[in-house]
Amino acid sequence: MQERPDEVLVSEARQGKADAFAELARRYQQRIYRLVFSMTRNHPDSDDLCQEVFLTAFKSLSGFNQRSSFYTWIYRIAVNRSLNFLKKRGREKERAEFDDNLALDGVATAQISSPEGRSIRGELRDRMRAAVDALPAPYKASFLLVVDQGMSHADAARALGCSENTVSWRMHKARKMLQERLRPYLTEAEP
Repeated sequence: MQERPDEVLVSEARQGKADAFAELARRYQQRIYRLVFSMTRNHPDSDDLCQEVFLTAFKSLSGFNQRSSFYTWIYRIAVNRSLNFLKKRGREKERAEFDDNLALDGVATAQISSPEGRSIRGELRDRMRAAVDALPAPYKASFLLVVDQGMSHADAARALGCSENTVSWRMHKARKMLQERLRPYLTEAEP
């Protein structure tokens, strides 16, 4: 059986068919949860926010003009809900700037597969996660949509309600901030 397109499900959901909206929610539930969790880093908060996202989408479905895909529209709701949540919780921390031309500090390819190399890689992954969590909310949202969710800059711009240039600029600044924050674990690359 072929999957019905989102547009058909949206139309049916607008006509009051709850199973159509349930199908849309099922399709996007994991992606939305992953996005929200990557912003909050807290499972209970992510559960609550996801529920709010789908409830908001359901209540606002009549106002969805379908100029963008349902996917983009619900991502925008999720990002906005998450950003509002983070603002309320005061989770933004002090920020730093950073340089572009950096590489892993002395971790040779052969060392990466050793126990020490795996430990270093695990520590770097944890530091990277903390550095991403510390980004200002607009930069973090852009970074997570593009890097974690694999969206193009254009799709991220639609989800965030800003221009593609704004997303590109935020990505550039986010990378700079991440490099600065991770500088102790990185070294300047050889020219």
